[in-house]
Amino acid sequence: MEWQRICDLEDIPRLGARTICLAAGPIALFRTRDDRVFALLDKCPHKAGPLSQGIVHGTRVTCPLHDMVIELETGLAVAPDEGRAETFEARVISGNVEIRGALTAAAE
Repeated sequence: MEWQRICDLEDIPRLGARTICLAAGPIALFRTRDDRVFALLDKCPHKAGPLSQGIVHGTRVTCPLHDMVIELETGLAVAPDEGRAETFEARVISGNVEIRGALTAAAE
């Protein structure tokens, strides 16, 4: 699988998210305080809430619907909750955000 450039790092707010539409569905790109970027399917595993509208803290996001906490790196829910959000590989190269695994038909 090839990496695909999605946006500039600056297009994602620090401690926030940006949503893009790809072949896999709506993908939430999260940016941490230290400029790490993570890509998850924009659906909470609990009630399919929009994770992109959640609160980013460290390397976790809290779902805005029912306060479920998800690890951005693995997509796993933090105990006592259970479940997993689908994740995709993401990286930042020279200020460009790239992902793979969710690709093909990109339409922002």
